[in-house]
Amino acid sequence: MIAPDGHLRVYIATRPVDFRKGHDGLAAVVQEIFGLDPFDGAAFVFRSKRADRMKVLVWDRTGLVLLHKRLEGAKFVWPQVRDGVMRLSPAQFAALFEGLDWRLVRPEQGRRPQLAG
Repeated sequence: MIAPDGHLRVYIATRPVDFRKGHDGLAAVVQEIFGLDPFDGAAFVFRSKRADRMKVLVWDRTGLVLLHKRLEGAKFVWPQVRDGVMRLSPAQFAALFEGLDWRLVRPEQGRRPQLAG
């Protein structure tokens, strides 16, 4: 399982991809369309046309991991379809993965204390 800690970078394709693609095909999409390195440890999220399925591609330093999830009786809340890629915080990704509305989750921001204790 992908543990979305505070350091995980998550990129999401805003346009559906061909879900027949596997590890190598999606890694090529990351290179060609995202302009990123699929082997840098980030998570790359892809959506299906139906919006009820997602694939997540991650390099875990030993190999490419491909996770495929299908929601039963529901659809994921995806960003508006357009060309490009966007970045999600680990908390937003966790909400998306659970089928929740990720837009309601604010990206984590470091908080500076008001006073030194």
